[in-house]
Amino acid sequence: MAEPTSTARGSESGGPAGGAGDEGSARRLPFGSLAYLGAGLSVAFCYTDTLAMLIAPLAGLKPAAINPHVQAVLMWATALAAVIGLYRDSKAHGDRLPLAVGVAGFLVIAGTLYTFYDIRILILGYLLLVAAVLLNPIKLLGELNRSVRSKARELAGLNATLEDRVGRQVEEIERLARLRRFLSSEVADLITNEGTDSLLQSHRRMVACLFCDIRNFTAFSDSAEPEEVMDVLQSVHKRMGDLVEAHGGTIGHRAGDGLLVVFNDPLPCDDPMMKAVDLAEEMKAAFAEVQDYWRRRGHGIGFGIGIAYGYATLGLIGSERRYDYTAIGNAVNLAARLCDRAEDGEILVDQRAKAEIEGRVRVTPKGPLELKGIGKPVEAFNIAPPG
Repeated sequence: MAEPTSTARGSESGGPAGGAGDEGSARRLPFGSLAYLGAGLSVAFCYTDTLAMLIAPLAGLKPAAINPHVQAVLMWATALAAVIGLYRDSKAHGDRLPLAVGVAGFLVIAGTLYTFYDIRILILGYLLLVAAVLLNPIKLLGELNRSVRSKARELAGLNATLEDRVGRQVEEIERLARLRRFLSSEVADLITNEGTDSLLQSHRRMVACLFCDIRNFTAFSDSAEPEEVMDVLQSVHKRMGDLVEAHGGTIGHRAGDGLLVVFNDPLPCDDPMMKAVDLAEEMKAAFAEVQDYWRRRGHGIGFGIGIAYGYATLGLIGSERRYDYTAIGNAVNLAARLCDRAEDGEILVDQRAKAEIEGRVRVTPKGPLELKGIGKPVEAFNIAPPG
């Protein structure tokens, strides 16, 4: 039996080259097809003579005998192909049992062919090989099911995470939309990016407060149509809001024809009083266009501004469904009272505010004013137009 052994070794040395060439195809075969193919061919080569005797007469041919050594090589070589398929599949499903059973069957087949031939032992080898081949797709299918369940859990987790992220983003968008009503875009973006409202918690700070409103608005409301009144309010608040945004101010309060703007909060800024004065000058110029339009239609409306500089307490005020960012304190009250006493086109400031801008802005004394809610007369100054 030395010659068959030599032949078997020769075939085995040439086997890897052929296997490497078909590696891509073998990998594409699903559910252990390579193992099925190898085992099926090995069984077929084992019973070549019997199959030839059955098939040849049907084709009108004479049965031809096959060389026993060639037959032995084909039997163990195809059985080895089945084992290779089992090995590749074991890396996919992670279970070594089909491979172990298949290797045992292959060793029994090869040992019987080249040592002590016994048909019963050979049948046992093929039973082991076929059992391994049949067990293999069960393991593959089990791993596939586990993979599908794992992917389903992963997908469910991703969906839940996505829903949570979308929900948080929607909340952030809604919160940002609310913040933009009274904060500059820069401040609103900063608060949203930081994910905290700590800047908006109640606190005390030195601020420049600007209060403005429309003169003779009550008389205008009585004589004008409601649609005209709304048109004026919308036009004024739109223009003034755009100017506040451009100057980096914070809208602290809207009340019909009135508007409170704060500088130096919630983010500190350089020279808040000058920013307030610059804004006031542009507000006055912007209102002049609205004023001219309605005066030509018989409505004598005007615009007054008051600015004060001092400490105020600022923060969110409201309920869970609606918050407003506002300021309270003496500086706010003083700005509002100066605004009340300002005539059309005047920008009134108090003594402390004047000291912050002195030498950079022309001011004229307005005189001591008795202001509602203020215990003693307040020295007021009118900011003269540039030039």
